[in-house]
Amino acid sequence: MNTTSDSAQPDTPADIRAAIGAEIGVIGGSGFYQLLDGAEQIKVTTPYGDPSAPLSVGTVAGRRVAFLPRHGHDHEFPPHEINYRANIWAMRAAGVRQILAPCAVGSLRRELAPGTIVVPDQLVDRTSGRIQTFFDRGAVHVPFADPYCAHGTAAISEAGGSGVRTGGAMVVIEGPRFSTRAESQWYAAQGWSLVNMTGAPEAVLARELAVCYTSLALVTDLDAGLDADESVSQDEVFKVFAANIERLREIVLKTLELLPAERTCRCAQTLDGIRLPFELP
Repeated sequence: MNTTSDSAQPDTPADIRAAIGAEIGVIGGSGFYQLLDGAEQIKVTTPYGDPSAPLSVGTVAGRRVAFLPRHGHDHEFPPHEINYRANIWAMRAAGVRQILAPCAVGSLRRELAPGTIVVPDQLVDRTSGRIQTFFDRGAVHVPFADPYCAHGTAAISEAGGSGVRTGGAMVVIEGPRFSTRAESQWYAAQGWSLVNMTGAPEAVLARELAVCYTSLALVTDLDAGLDADESVSQDEVFKVFAANIERLREIVLKTLELLPAERTCRCAQTLDGIRLPFELP
């Protein structure tokens, strides 16, 4: 999965769209650092600073796709230090209106064993101190009752078939540490299914720019509250992710072909009737 070494650096939103012209974005999590063979790397700057890495841009089934590793190419950004605003802004500026977001998660349910791929339908934000919004001024409130795109979920379900589970709430914790047993048991007692460190504010920021966002979660471990004698380790997470990366990549690539070309979902209408304090890229 090599990329070209030559990089372009467009200056304005119009230049970025002309240079990239992507329809779909993929933001890869821990262990998911590349997606497309022969992709072109394009550096993009934003009003919020640089994204985690240059965008890797290529074509899948005739559609332009932009890929971004949220932790950086060398996993240099921990979850609480990721520039989420720059990442989402860069995607929107590149033309992206639909985002798939593969990520590693812990399981709060025994039936969701390591290696299971889940498309959650709800999100619980337990992070603290992260910048949560683009709206630093102006009273702007966007709907977020259903955090993930229904059309994206349907496309992933079709692409993955019986190999994908749908539904369940993903609780996002601050990190970078893993949960205590008491915390994990409390999350499970609330009826939540998965635990993760990067799903917020990423999904929130996508919604604020009216970009469809769908999470694709790979279970890498049973969280600490499920086993009295075991606990989560980074090495374990990386090993399970590496063992399942090709299967996850295949589902993502198939989903790219199935995503609707025309958006008729609620995500696309998020900003209807709202006066924004800035011009959208």
